[in-house]
Amino acid sequence: MSFYLIPFILFAFVILFSSFFTVKQQSAAIIERFGKFLSIRQSGLQLKIPIVDKVAGRLSLKIQQLDVIVETKTKDDVFVKLKVSVQYKVIRDKVEDAFYKLDYPHDQITSYVFDVVRAEVPKMILDDVFLKKDDIAIAVKTELNDAMMEYGYDIIKTLVTDIDPDAQVKEAMNRINAADREKTAAQYEGDAARILIVEKAKAEAESKRLQGQGIADQRREIARGLEESVLVLNKVGINSQEASALIVVTQHYDTLQSIGQHTNSNLILMPNSPQAGSNMLNEMLASFTASNQIGEAMKEAKEKKKKE
Repeated sequence: MSFYLIPFILFAFVILFSSFFTVKQQSAAIIERFGKFLSIRQSGLQLKIPIVDKVAGRLSLKIQQLDVIVETKTKDDVFVKLKVSVQYKVIRDKVEDAFYKLDYPHDQITSYVFDVVRAEVPKMILDDVFLKKDDIAIAVKTELNDAMMEYGYDIIKTLVTDIDPDAQVKEAMNRINAADREKTAAQYEGDAARILIVEKAKAEAESKRLQGQGIADQRREIARGLEESVLVLNKVGINSQEASALIVVTQHYDTLQSIGQHTNSNLILMPNSPQAGSNMLNEMLASFTASNQIGEAMKEAKEKKKKE
Protein backbone atom coordinates (compact mmCIF):
# COMPACT_ATOMS: atom_id res chain seq x y z
CA MET A 1 0.00 0.00 0.00
CA SER A 2 2.80 2.46 0.96
CA PHE A 3 4.68 1.52 -2.21
CA TYR A 4 1.91 3.02 -4.36
CA LEU A 5 1.92 6.23 -2.31
CA ILE A 6 5.54 7.06 -3.06
CA PRO A 7 4.83 8.68 -6.49
CA PHE A 8 2.08 10.80 -4.95
CA ILE A 9 4.37 11.89 -2.14
CA LEU A 10 7.12 12.80 -4.60
CA PHE A 11 4.64 14.73 -6.75
CA ALA A 12 3.43 16.59 -3.65
CA PHE A 13 7.01 17.54 -2.79
CA VAL A 14 7.62 18.77 -6.35
CA ILE A 15 4.45 20.85 -6.25
CA LEU A 16 5.38 22.24 -2.85
CA PHE A 17 8.90 23.19 -3.86
CA SER A 18 7.76 24.68 -7.16
CA SER A 19 5.45 26.96 -5.22
CA PHE A 20 8.42 28.87 -3.81
CA PHE A 21 11.02 30.89 -5.68
CA THR A 22 13.51 33.64 -4.84
CA VAL A 23 14.20 37.00 -6.42
CA LYS A 24 17.69 38.47 -6.16
CA GLN A 25 18.47 41.89 -4.74
CA GLN A 26 18.06 44.78 -7.19
CA SER A 27 15.95 42.74 -9.56
CA ALA A 28 12.24 42.04 -10.20
CA ALA A 29 10.30 38.97 -11.37
CA ILE A 30 7.22 39.10 -13.64
CA ILE A 31 4.51 36.55 -12.73
CA GLU A 32 1.94 35.43 -15.31
CA ARG A 33 -1.17 33.32 -14.77
CA PHE A 34 -2.21 31.35 -17.79
CA GLY A 35 -0.15 33.68 -19.97
CA LYS A 36 -1.65 36.88 -18.52
CA PHE A 37 0.30 39.37 -16.43
CA LEU A 38 -0.42 38.87 -12.75
CA SER A 39 2.10 40.74 -10.59
CA ILE A 40 5.62 42.02 -10.02
CA ARG A 41 7.63 40.35 -7.29
CA GLN A 42 10.55 42.09 -5.60
CA SER A 43 13.63 40.58 -3.95
CA GLY A 44 13.23 37.85 -1.37
CA LEU A 45 11.35 34.55 -1.00
CA GLN A 46 8.13 34.54 -3.04
CA LEU A 47 5.13 32.18 -3.41
CA LYS A 48 3.15 31.27 -6.54
CA ILE A 49 0.55 28.71 -7.47
CA PRO A 50 2.25 25.77 -9.15
CA ILE A 51 1.29 25.01 -12.76
CA VAL A 52 -1.12 27.98 -12.78
CA ASP A 53 1.44 30.71 -12.20
CA LYS A 54 4.87 30.97 -13.78
CA VAL A 55 7.83 33.35 -13.71
CA ALA A 56 7.67 34.93 -17.18
CA GLY A 57 10.95 36.80 -16.80
CA ARG A 58 13.28 38.78 -14.62
CA LEU A 59 14.62 42.31 -14.99
CA SER A 60 17.64 43.85 -13.32
CA LEU A 61 17.03 47.13 -11.49
CA LYS A 62 20.74 47.98 -11.46
CA ILE A 63 22.22 50.82 -13.46
CA GLN A 64 23.42 49.45 -16.79
CA GLN A 65 25.65 50.94 -19.47
CA LEU A 66 25.40 50.72 -23.22
CA ASP A 67 28.26 51.92 -25.44
CA VAL A 68 27.22 53.12 -28.89
CA ILE A 69 29.72 54.04 -31.62
CA VAL A 70 28.32 56.46 -34.19
CA GLU A 71 30.08 57.52 -37.39
CA THR A 72 28.95 60.84 -38.82
CA LYS A 73 30.18 63.91 -40.70
CA THR A 74 30.90 67.36 -39.31
CA LYS A 75 30.03 70.73 -40.81
CA ASP A 76 33.52 71.03 -42.34
CA ASP A 77 33.12 67.61 -44.05
CA VAL A 78 35.26 65.55 -41.69
CA PHE A 79 34.13 62.02 -40.89
CA VAL A 80 34.39 61.25 -37.21
CA LYS A 81 33.46 58.38 -34.89
CA LEU A 82 31.88 59.18 -31.52
CA LYS A 83 31.58 56.73 -28.66
CA VAL A 84 28.50 57.54 -26.58
CA SER A 85 28.06 55.75 -23.25
CA VAL A 86 24.45 55.63 -22.01
CA GLN A 87 23.78 54.76 -18.37
CA TYR A 88 20.20 53.69 -17.72
CA LYS A 89 18.05 51.58 -15.43
CA VAL A 90 14.54 50.10 -15.22
CA ILE A 91 12.15 52.24 -13.18
CA ARG A 92 10.98 50.16 -10.20
CA ASP A 93 7.35 51.25 -10.61
CA LYS A 94 7.33 50.58 -14.34
CA VAL A 95 8.77 47.08 -14.55
CA GLU A 96 5.68 45.88 -16.40
CA ASP A 97 6.12 48.49 -19.16
CA ALA A 98 9.84 47.74 -19.45
CA PHE A 99 9.17 43.99 -19.80
CA TYR A 100 6.20 44.03 -22.17
CA LYS A 101 6.64 47.15 -24.30
CA LEU A 102 10.22 46.56 -25.45
CA ASP A 103 11.79 43.31 -26.51
CA TYR A 104 15.22 44.80 -27.27
CA PRO A 105 15.81 48.00 -25.28
CA HIS A 106 19.44 48.12 -26.40
CA ASP A 107 18.40 48.43 -30.03
CA GLN A 108 15.87 51.12 -29.18
CA ILE A 109 18.43 53.20 -27.24
CA THR A 110 21.02 52.75 -30.00
CA SER A 111 18.56 54.03 -32.62
CA TYR A 112 17.84 57.19 -30.61
CA VAL A 113 21.56 57.81 -30.02
CA PHE A 114 22.27 57.52 -33.76
CA ASP A 115 19.40 59.87 -34.55
CA VAL A 116 20.45 62.59 -32.11
CA VAL A 117 24.19 62.44 -32.82
CA ARG A 118 23.68 62.56 -36.58
CA ALA A 119 21.39 65.55 -36.10
CA GLU A 120 23.73 67.52 -33.81
CA VAL A 121 27.26 66.85 -35.07
CA PRO A 122 26.70 67.99 -38.71
CA LYS A 123 25.92 71.47 -37.28
CA MET A 124 29.46 71.77 -35.83
CA ILE A 125 32.97 71.97 -37.20
CA LEU A 126 35.47 69.41 -35.94
CA ASP A 127 37.00 71.70 -33.30
CA ASP A 128 33.55 72.46 -31.89
CA VAL A 129 32.79 68.74 -31.62
CA PHE A 130 35.69 68.42 -29.17
CA LEU A 131 34.74 71.61 -27.32
CA LYS A 132 31.00 70.95 -27.16
CA LYS A 133 30.91 67.22 -26.52
CA ASP A 134 29.00 67.86 -23.30
CA ASP A 135 26.30 69.64 -25.31
CA ILE A 136 26.02 66.56 -27.52
CA ALA A 137 25.71 64.34 -24.44
CA ILE A 138 22.99 66.56 -22.96
CA ALA A 139 21.05 66.52 -26.23
CA VAL A 140 21.22 62.70 -26.33
CA LYS A 141 20.09 62.40 -22.71
CA THR A 142 17.15 64.77 -23.23
CA GLU A 143 15.96 62.93 -26.31
CA LEU A 144 16.36 59.52 -24.70
CA ASN A 145 14.60 60.52 -21.49
CA ASP A 146 11.56 61.75 -23.38
CA ALA A 147 11.40 58.58 -25.46
CA MET A 148 12.41 55.85 -23.00
CA MET A 149 10.39 57.07 -20.00
CA GLU A 150 7.27 55.73 -21.74
CA TYR A 151 8.85 52.28 -21.85
CA GLY A 152 9.80 52.24 -18.18
CA TYR A 153 13.46 53.17 -18.54
CA ASP A 154 15.21 56.07 -16.83
CA ILE A 155 18.31 57.55 -18.52
CA ILE A 156 20.73 58.35 -15.72
CA LYS A 157 23.57 59.92 -17.73
CA THR A 158 25.03 60.05 -21.20
CA LEU A 159 28.73 60.63 -21.88
CA VAL A 160 30.68 61.22 -25.09
CA THR A 161 33.72 59.20 -24.07
CA ASP A 162 35.68 59.20 -27.33
CA ILE A 163 35.96 61.30 -30.48
CA ASP A 164 37.98 59.66 -33.23
CA PRO A 165 38.42 61.54 -36.53
CA ASP A 166 39.82 59.94 -39.65
CA ALA A 167 43.50 58.98 -39.41
CA GLN A 168 44.57 61.50 -42.07
CA VAL A 169 42.70 64.27 -40.25
CA LYS A 170 44.41 63.40 -36.96
CA GLU A 171 47.79 63.43 -38.69
CA ALA A 172 47.03 66.86 -40.18
CA MET A 173 45.91 68.16 -36.79
CA ASN A 174 49.12 66.88 -35.22
CA ARG A 175 51.19 68.62 -37.91
CA ILE A 176 49.31 71.89 -37.34
CA ASN A 177 49.84 71.59 -33.61
CA ALA A 178 53.53 70.78 -34.05
CA ALA A 179 54.01 73.73 -36.45
CA ASP A 180 52.26 76.07 -34.04
CA ARG A 181 54.46 74.91 -31.16
CA GLU A 182 57.59 75.30 -33.30
CA LYS A 183 56.48 78.83 -34.19
CA THR A 184 55.98 79.64 -30.51
CA ALA A 185 59.37 78.12 -29.66
CA ALA A 186 61.03 80.19 -32.40
CA GLN A 187 59.39 83.35 -31.05
CA TYR A 188 60.65 82.59 -27.56
CA GLU A 189 64.13 81.87 -28.89
CA GLY A 190 64.09 85.16 -30.85
CA ASP A 191 62.96 87.07 -27.77
CA ALA A 192 65.69 85.42 -25.71
CA ALA A 193 68.34 86.24 -28.33
CA ARG A 194 67.15 89.86 -28.56
CA ILE A 195 67.21 90.23 -24.78
CA LEU A 196 70.72 88.73 -24.72
CA ILE A 197 71.94 91.19 -27.37
CA VAL A 198 70.36 94.15 -25.57
CA GLU A 199 71.79 93.14 -22.21
CA LYS A 200 75.20 92.52 -23.77
CA ALA A 201 75.09 95.98 -25.39
CA LYS A 202 74.10 97.54 -22.07
CA ALA A 203 76.95 95.73 -20.34
CA GLU A 204 79.44 96.87 -22.99
CA ALA A 205 78.18 100.45 -22.76
CA GLU A 206 78.50 100.39 -19.00
CA SER A 207 81.98 98.88 -19.32
CA LYS A 208 83.04 101.60 -21.79
CA ARG A 209 81.61 104.28 -19.54
CA LEU A 210 83.48 102.99 -16.52
CA GLN A 211 86.63 102.51 -18.59
CA GLY A 212 86.41 106.08 -19.88
CA GLN A 213 85.78 107.37 -16.39
CA GLY A 214 88.83 105.45 -15.17
CA ILE A 215 91.01 106.84 -17.95
CA ALA A 216 89.74 110.37 -17.24
CA ASP A 217 90.46 109.93 -13.55
CA GLN A 218 93.91 108.57 -14.37
CA ARG A 219 94.74 111.48 -16.64
CA ARG A 220 93.40 113.95 -14.11
CA GLU A 221 95.68 112.51 -11.45
CA ILE A 222 98.63 112.49 -13.86
CA ALA A 223 97.96 116.13 -14.74
CA ARG A 224 97.71 117.01 -11.05
CA GLY A 225 100.99 115.19 -10.36
CA LEU A 226 102.69 116.98 -13.26
CA GLU A 227 101.37 120.29 -12.01
CA GLU A 228 102.76 119.63 -8.56
CA SER A 229 106.11 118.57 -10.05
CA VAL A 230 106.36 121.77 -12.12
CA LEU A 231 105.59 123.91 -9.07
CA VAL A 232 108.30 122.16 -7.06
CA LEU A 233 110.84 122.69 -9.86
CA ASN A 234 109.81 126.34 -10.24
CA LYS A 235 110.62 126.87 -6.59
CA VAL A 236 114.26 125.83 -7.23
CA GLY A 237 114.65 128.21 -10.19
CA ILE A 238 113.67 125.97 -13.12
CA ASN A 239 111.11 127.56 -15.46
CA SER A 240 107.98 125.77 -16.73
CA GLN A 241 109.38 124.77 -20.11
CA GLU A 242 112.54 123.29 -18.64
CA ALA A 243 110.55 121.58 -15.91
CA SER A 244 108.20 120.00 -18.46
CA ALA A 245 111.11 118.81 -20.55
CA LEU A 246 112.83 117.37 -17.49
CA ILE A 247 109.69 115.53 -16.48
CA VAL A 248 109.27 114.03 -19.97
CA VAL A 249 112.87 112.85 -20.06
CA THR A 250 112.54 111.37 -16.58
CA GLN A 251 109.36 109.47 -17.62
CA HIS A 252 111.14 108.26 -20.75
CA TYR A 253 113.96 106.66 -18.77
CA ASP A 254 111.53 105.31 -16.20
CA THR A 255 109.70 103.60 -19.04
CA LEU A 256 112.92 102.08 -20.36
CA GLN A 257 113.80 100.83 -16.89
CA SER A 258 110.32 99.26 -16.48
CA ILE A 259 110.61 97.49 -19.82
CA GLY A 260 114.06 96.20 -18.93
CA GLN A 261 112.79 94.54 -15.79
CA HIS A 262 110.65 92.13 -17.87
CA THR A 263 113.02 89.72 -19.60
CA ASN A 264 110.28 88.15 -21.73
CA SER A 265 108.95 91.45 -23.05
CA ASN A 266 108.65 91.86 -26.85
CA LEU A 267 108.07 95.61 -26.69
CA ILE A 268 110.49 97.84 -28.62
CA LEU A 269 110.48 101.58 -27.84
CA MET A 270 111.29 103.82 -30.83
CA PRO A 271 113.50 105.82 -30.79
CA ASN A 272 115.79 104.12 -28.32
CA SER A 273 119.28 105.44 -29.02
CA PRO A 274 121.47 107.15 -26.39
CA GLN A 275 120.70 110.52 -28.00
CA ALA A 276 116.95 109.89 -27.77
CA GLY A 277 116.60 111.82 -24.53
CA SER A 278 118.54 114.83 -25.86
CA ASN A 279 116.64 114.91 -29.13
CA MET A 280 113.32 114.56 -27.34
CA LEU A 281 114.20 117.46 -25.02
CA ASN A 282 115.27 119.72 -27.93
CA GLU A 283 112.13 118.88 -29.88
CA MET A 284 109.93 119.57 -26.86
CA LEU A 285 111.63 122.95 -26.22
CA ALA A 286 111.19 123.88 -29.86
CA SER A 287 107.57 122.82 -29.73
CA PHE A 288 106.88 124.78 -26.57
CA THR A 289 108.60 127.89 -28.05
CA ALA A 290 106.58 127.67 -31.25
CA SER A 291 103.40 127.15 -29.27
CA ASN A 292 104.10 130.24 -27.17
CA GLN A 293 104.80 132.32 -30.27
CA ILE A 294 101.55 131.20 -31.88
CA GLY A 295 99.66 131.96 -28.68
CA GLU A 296 101.15 135.47 -28.45
CA ALA A 297 100.40 136.14 -32.12
CA MET A 298 96.76 135.10 -31.71
CA LYS A 299 96.50 137.25 -28.60
CA GLU A 300 97.89 140.32 -30.43
CA ALA A 301 95.48 139.71 -33.34
CA LYS A 302 92.48 139.63 -30.99
CA GLU A 303 93.57 142.86 -29.23
CA LYS A 304 94.10 144.57 -32.58
CA LYS A 305 90.66 143.47 -33.76
CA LYS A 306 89.06 144.83 -30.60
CA LYS A 307 90.76 148.23 -31.09
CA GLU A 308 89.48 148.46 -34.67
